[in-house]
Order: sequence, then structure tokens, then C-alpha cells
Amino acid sequence: MGKSRGSSSTWMALPSASPGVQKLINRLALTKRVTGTTIDLSILFARALLVAHRSRAAAAAATATRPFGPSRNPNIKHKPLTEEDVQSHFDDRAPLSITHQIHAHVSSRLSSLLVADYYLHLLFPLPLSPLTHAMASPAFSTSSTSSDISTPRSMSPSSSVASGRSSQSSISNKRMSISSSRRISASNPMSSVDIATIEEAMKMANLDTLRGYAQDHYGEVHQYTNTEYVSQNQALGYQVLREPLWNKGLSFTPEQRASKNLTGLIPHVMEGAERQCERALKMIRTRQTGIDKYLYLSNLKDQNVDLFYRLLMDNAKEMMPLVYTPTIGDVCLQYSTLYTRPEALYISIKQRKSIRTMLRNWPYPNPEICVVTDGSRILGLGDLGVNGVGIPIGKLALYTAAAGIHPEKTLPIVLDCGTANEGNLKDPLYLGLRQKRVSVAEQQAFMDEFMEAVVDVYPNMVVQFEDFESEKAFNYLDRYRNSHKCFNDDIQGTGAVVLAGYIGAVNLSGVPVEEQRLVFMGAGSAGVGVAKQLVEYYTKRGLSEAAARDKFWLVDTKGLVTKDRGDKLAEHKKYFARTDNNGHQFRTLEEVIEYVKPTALVGLTATFGVFTESVVRALKASVDAGGLGRRPILFPLSNPLSKAECTFEQAVSWTDGTVIFASGSPFANFSVKSSDGHVVTYYPNQGNNVYVFPGIGLGAILAKASRVTDNMIYTSAAALAGSLNADEIHKGLIYPRIDRVRDASIIVAREVMKAARRDGVSMLPEEQWIEWEEWGDPALEKYIKARIYDPQL
Repeated sequence: MGKSRGSSSTWMALPSASPGVQKLINRLALTKRVTGTTIDLSILFARALLVAHRSRAAAAAATATRPFGPSRNPNIKHKPLTEEDVQSHFDDRAPLSITHQIHAHVSSRLSSLLVADYYLHLLFPLPLSPLTHAMASPAFSTSSTSSDISTPRSMSPSSSVASGRSSQSSISNKRMSISSSRRISASNPMSSVDIATIEEAMKMANLDTLRGYAQDHYGEVHQYTNTEYVSQNQALGYQVLREPLWNKGLSFTPEQRASKNLTGLIPHVMEGAERQCERALKMIRTRQTGIDKYLYLSNLKDQNVDLFYRLLMDNAKEMMPLVYTPTIGDVCLQYSTLYTRPEALYISIKQRKSIRTMLRNWPYPNPEICVVTDGSRILGLGDLGVNGVGIPIGKLALYTAAAGIHPEKTLPIVLDCGTANEGNLKDPLYLGLRQKRVSVAEQQAFMDEFMEAVVDVYPNMVVQFEDFESEKAFNYLDRYRNSHKCFNDDIQGTGAVVLAGYIGAVNLSGVPVEEQRLVFMGAGSAGVGVAKQLVEYYTKRGLSEAAARDKFWLVDTKGLVTKDRGDKLAEHKKYFARTDNNGHQFRTLEEVIEYVKPTALVGLTATFGVFTESVVRALKASVDAGGLGRRPILFPLSNPLSKAECTFEQAVSWTDGTVIFASGSPFANFSVKSSDGHVVTYYPNQGNNVYVFPGIGLGAILAKASRVTDNMIYTSAAALAGSLNADEIHKGLIYPRIDRVRDASIIVAREVMKAARRDGVSMLPEEQWIEWEEWGDPALEKYIKARIYDPQL
């Protein structure tokens, strides 16, 4: 048996009556590297293996009764195979019959066992079976005593065949001496083959429907007619009931039932919004899991939009966690399985020449705000591809519930550029492109085309970027912020809501502003975005930008972010990279806290439990060292709950109740009985972006802003910090209660509009601003409230 130098692979010479077959196999053996790799010659090889497996009893019987060499049955004839037949077999173009023919042809010379083993060795480089090694006699191998590499080409087809014939009796004698274990292997030649692996490979190959196609040519979809929709005034009967924006459920009056031909189509009873919400709440509360509750609410929205939003607005504390975080994370993970109907625009890079057509196909005219994602970094769950569409759907539901943007003016969009998620690629139910993500440059070009199409089709629409991978998130924001009406909620919205909470926390902490020091665990788009918002907080209080930046220490998976750490820093991290570490590198969060002595710790790592007891107690100790009456600020902001850096109960326990706490997802109140028998209740804060992004969007829409400025974002944070009422301040809260989110959003929108006016980006008529400047906030708030959606049944 010839072996290549420095290689563990075994080359096996196959005798064949067809020089073309032998020539092709030799060429493949010479041109393919086998060692440590898998050669995907053809899926038809795998089919041949399965056929051999299913008929192994017959193959074993043939092996036991028929000697090697040409068939002794004169009635068995094989059509001569040409090299074109074999080549087409390798190219995956031949029908299954040719594969079987090749299999039978070579079997007539070597046996089905040896052929199957050889095929398997090419497909999956595994050790050859014992029988194959037993057959490795000089008649079937070549050897070299020199250092030259020995390959099948070192034996010509004719000499190989001759050697095989002349050694037939020798081989037969050797077969008689095969051990019993080898006889067992010979009787079941596929016993060592992992059939499940082969079937999985076949399954994956069948799923890969884009294999072999060029990726740089794109056609344009040409639609021949425009979609004709029935207007609400003309709709009758089921046309009314099946349009969720028109359906009022059981609230239709007798006059409406008669005029809209609804008599008999709905129960003969009239109910108001309160009773219908009561029924919906009962159904939701009987569901056992968050997913089941989400599915019920999604179905309700698809039937009766007004009832859905009335339920959501009146029960915000209970319903918002079901519509968005934390439930939406589980929904996104299972979106392709849960899918029953379209709820968004699904824009594939394969149809990039038809983006305008797809935008015009949206059934509701002139949307005012869209949320767009490419699914590359969904919450803390990573790349979910098209499954990330649940985020824009949920986010826009909050735009409506919190800020009153009418649901028919919202547009959820997912851009499908492929996915790096192997689980999705292997899932036969996955709804997105079954391919790896295209290059970053191609994604950038696709995004450029999308933004241009948006301006052409919906020039007045505000675009909110959501859950793009960090580098793309910063790049897209910088690229479009000065030319398009857009903002990024992960960077700017998260930064604004944390800034609002931090303003309140600093006031409660007892630590002077000049002594504040902040450690950020997590240096992605959200972490850097938040830190930059807080830098602005300090610059507005008189510090230079350099002095403000020096208050921040960012930590990632490799430790403290420093200029001399030795790795290549992502561009967005360089702004906060430290230069005052004197060459010392701090690899753990504990080391950083010991070094910095921070007053605040912010978590945006998407890693559950990273704020351990030792970390939190070290934070408290560093704050206590500054003097009495000081309180640590702890913000574990990652979503969903399964990714939170610590829980509220842990934070309270590990700081002896002194912590000022805000999280990304909701936690329940925590009560502790004191030594004197009194029960002390601690109230958590949720630093949820829902407090700011709806107001930012609403303010930009109503001000007709030509772009969203940094000052508008900062103003939203300051407005939120000032929106607490007396009861909330008395309880030590730093955010309004979630059931007051609509009140807070109106205040945020009002201040964002005024900021747009100051920045000169509001396109409203000058006389309108003159009136508001004369009459003040009451006039502006009246204008806002008259233009927001308030569902009535």
C-alpha cells in the first residue's frame, strides 16, 4: 500500500476494465488533498452508499460466493462506461442509474465492499475497514523505498489489472485466513459507517438551494398591475371584519351593523372596550408561557388593532414585557417555527434591484416611521438573520402604545443578507437566505441602496436602525445621520435612557459630580453609545471633553480597554481607550474595580451573572470609602432577563439595601423584614428604551425634522429625567412608572420638537412656531395630543 510522505492517508489502487474510470480516479487522487479534509465529490456517492447499506445482505452473500475478478455469469452484461459517464457522475449531473452502473461496474472487479469503503474514504476521510486493509496485498498496492511520494498514478491501469488477475489465487488464499472479526466486518461492510452522518450531509445539501450560483447578478421584479384596495367607506361584511384596522369586535353599534352588512356575522351582543379587554386578559392569564401569551396577543392584533392597543395601553406593566423584552427574545429565536402570516417587509439582498417595488407594496400609504434591522445582533442573542424581524414588529407596537403613533403609519423591515448562525442554516424551516452573510462591503452597498429607495418612496419617513452588529451600527449612523432622517436606538436611544437614569441616580447617590467615576462592562455599540451620552452630560456641566472622557473606564472580554493592550481595537472603542495605565493591563473586572475605585458600574455585556457578589461588594466598598451617606450606582442593562448581569434581589442583598439600581428588563419589588419586624420594600428601576425612543420618533415626525440631531437626543434624556412625579421621587425612583410611559413620551416629544426648532431642522411653518412661542408648552402639548392615536371601541 503506497503512502504519501508525512501523511496518514492510504492510497488504494482500484483495478478496472475501463481505463477512463481508472484515469479519472487517479487524477482525483493526485489533485485532491485528502488528509484531514472531506472531499465532496458528489451527493450521488452518498446515495450509492445508502443503496449498498440497504442491500448489504445481498452484497455479503455475493462476496461470500463469488470470487474476485470478472463476473462468472455470462448472462450479466454491463454497458461499457465512458469517461464522460464517470465525469458526469463526479459533477453531480448523472442520473441515479449511472451511479448504480458505475457502482456495479467497479464491483465486478473489486467487490461491493471495497467500492463502498473507497467511496466512503473519499467522502469522509476515516480509517479504512479491516477488510480493506486485508486486501492491501502487493497485487493491489504500490510501494516505494525511496522518499518519492507514492500515488495511484505510479501504477498504470493495465499493469494494475494484470497484477490483480495474476494474484487472484493468492488473494483467495489470504481470504481463507481472515480472522473471525474480519469475517463479521465482511458480512456487514457498512457496520462501521455512520449512516446518520451521511444522511445529515444529504439533508444539508438538499437545503443548500443556492449552491453554485453567481452572487453578483441581480434581476428586477416587474409587477404588471397595482394592488387595488377597498376603502373603509366602501367595505362591507367580512371586508370590514377581516381588516384589523377597521374591525371593532363586539363594539359595532346597531346602525353600523346594518350599514356595514354585519348582521349575523358577529354575536348579537354589544360590548365596550372594558368588557372586551377583560375577556382578553382572562385568556392571556390562562396561558402558561410567555410565548403562548405573545401568540395570543399577536393573533388579537391581527384581528382587532384597536382592542390590542387599548389592552396594551391600559395594562402596560403586564403587557409590555410580553410584546417586547424579555419575551421577544424567545420569539425571535423561534420566529421561523412560529410564523403564520407576514407582519413586515422582508427585503432580501437577492432582490436588491426591487427595493422600491417592495416598499410600494406595503399596504398602508405614507408610513411615518420604520424600524429596520438586518438581524446581525439581536438583543444579546447574536446573529439571528431574518428571525430578528420580531424586534421591529415589537418595537413599533411600543411606538404606538407609548407615543400614540398610528399603527398604519408604522413600517417594520428586515434586511436579509444571510446569516452566520449555523443553527438557522441547518434548520429546514428557516425563512431567510440559507447562506453565509455577504461581505461587509456588499452589506454597505445594499444599505446605501435601501436608504436611497426610502428617500425616493417615503421621503418624510423617519428611519430607526435597530440591532445591527456593532461596527455596522456605528458606521451606518455616521454615514446617514446628516443626510437622512434617522437615528440608532441601540446607540442613541440606550444612551439617552441611561443618561436620564444617571442624572437621577447622581442626585440620589450623595457623591459629588466631580468625584464620579464610571466602569462600563461591555464595549459594544450600546456600551460606547451610552458612555458618549454621559460624556456630554459632563461637558454641559463645564468639564472639557478630555476631562469628561477620563471619567470612564471600559472593559471588554479581554479586560480594560487600553491603547497598549496589544490587540487591534475596534474603531468605536478607540475613543475611550486608556493611556494612563503605565503599561499595566487589567484582565478582570475585579482588577479594574480595585484599580479605578468606581462610584458607578454599568453592564452591557449580554452575559448573565457577570456582576458577581465579589464585584458588587467591591463596588460598594469603593463608594463607602469616600464617606458616609454615599450610595453605589449599579445598572445591569442587558436584555433579556436571561442575559442580565445580576438580579435586583442580589444587588439589594450585596449592598445592604444602599444600591441605586436600574436594569434593562423588569424585576419585581423586593421586600425584606428588618430586625425590628418592619418590612422594607425596595423598588427597582427599569432603564427601558421605551421611555425615550417613542418620544424621539414622535417629536421628529411632528416637528417635520429634516434630520435627528445630537441635541434632540440629549434633550430627550433631560426631558425624561424631569418627568417624574412626587410619588415616584418619594419612592426613590429614577424613571417614571411604566404605566405612565405615555405621559413621559408626550413630554419627551415636546422637548424634542423644541430642540429641532433650536437646531434649525424643523420644517414646520414659521407662524406655527411663533404661536407656540407666544403661548408656551400648553399650546404645544395640545397640538401633540390632537395628533396621537387613542383607540376607541
